[in-house]
Amino acid sequence: MKDSARYRKIVEWSEEDQCFVGSAPDLFLGGCHGPDERAVFDELCQIVEEWIEVCRKDGTPLPPSSRTRGVKLQRKAKTVPRPRATRSN
Repeated sequence: MKDSARYRKIVEWSEEDQCFVGSAPDLFLGGCHGPDERAVFDELCQIVEEWIEVCRKDGTPLPPSSRTRGVKLQRKAKTVPRPRATRSN
């Protein structure tokens, strides 16, 4: 998994700005904006990748992501009842 996948990327409609606003709150303040939701998300992903690259080049440690801060993910297998076989006489 890429490091960028560990960080939240949020794209929301802003009534005040009348456009979509993208942010990555675990990494930086600010973000990007525009009229097309998908384009804003794509731009935000690129910004996150570049931000991580700059941190690495500068030797700056990456902040912990909210997805990994003291959170243990537990998966439980769902038990799905199997249909009983019926015999035809």
